[in-house]
Amino acid sequence: MKKRGQKRIKKRVLIPVVLLVASVLLMAASIYIDGFADWHREHLYPALTGSIGRLSGMAPVSVAEIGLYLLALLLVFGCLYVILSVIHRAWNRYRTKKTAVVLLWIGSVLAFLYVINCGINYRSTSFAEQSGIVPRDYTVEELRKVCLELTQDVQETEPSVSRGSGGELLFTTDAGKNAVRAMQELGEEFPELKGYYPEPKKLLFPAFLSIQSLTGIYSPFTVEANYNSDMTAYNIPFTMCHELSHLKGFMQEQEANFIGWLACSRSDVPEFRYSAALSGWLYASNQLWNYDQASYEEMYGMLPENARKDLQDNDAFWASYEGKIAEVSNQINDAYLKSNGQENGVKSYDKMVDMLVVYLLDHA
Repeated sequence: MKKRGQKRIKKRVLIPVVLLVASVLLMAASIYIDGFADWHREHLYPALTGSIGRLSGMAPVSVAEIGLYLLALLLVFGCLYVILSVIHRAWNRYRTKKTAVVLLWIGSVLAFLYVINCGINYRSTSFAEQSGIVPRDYTVEELRKVCLELTQDVQETEPSVSRGSGGELLFTTDAGKNAVRAMQELGEEFPELKGYYPEPKKLLFPAFLSIQSLTGIYSPFTVEANYNSDMTAYNIPFTMCHELSHLKGFMQEQEANFIGWLACSRSDVPEFRYSAALSGWLYASNQLWNYDQASYEEMYGMLPENARKDLQDNDAFWASYEGKIAEVSNQINDAYLKSNGQENGVKSYDKMVDMLVVYLLDHA
């Protein structure tokens, strides 16, 4: 009986070990073999997003969120099982190995899904290079010109949005469907963005993202775009399209920000255009503040009252979640991005201004 048990364990270990080895080899290939990451994104990744994404998209809630909670419960009960077994002296080598096999399976499957749906894409050709919207050096005057244009965009788009009795932004149509349509329409101009998009999903417990100072998250394990529905509403369209851009293999955060802005700015939905205008204004004007505070103050004063209120509500919302968890989450995200070749870490999000300036001055 003992030998049969050991043989069964060896057979069960084979597949997860193969998955782990494959994960390491695929990541190595993306780093050391020129063109492999691009080939993967162009040929294999669309099939993965089209299959896994469609499957998880059938669920009305975030499969990634539910999976996370189930995994947490599994780990809790697993630890309790180990403790109780030790207390009752019922723990033996076979049970130890069996538990290790279960953990190995979970770890190997998650690692493999991460690599094929996310990790490899960090080494593929950037959207900037493919689209020709390549960042360049620019002057403070050029930045000021872009900020003024974005200020005017806010002035033009804000009056057309719907608001509740308390002044909060309302979505009169399905924001998820509109985000998908915005990305698909952008794909008509940029072929690298063509293809299937699942509808982005809000979390059942958005505070999970809020306490980490996250507006949204892409799940490579389920190929889902998730967003924080609790944050100030003007962020939602921009965040939806940001996360959807990751489903096309563009993992650099500054590029996802730019793609999200570009998709929203071209939408025929007023709330989406306003989201692009105000989000773009905030990123660009924060950069302007570093060089010309007087111009920043002038343009802030030019914003419609409701837009200023949205920005104030946004500041108050994130300030309410400041704390150790948010700080640690930010450090982890920074380390994660740097480990994947984004040398600016969490500051990468702000670098979208470099693409924004070039696009509005040289391409629009």
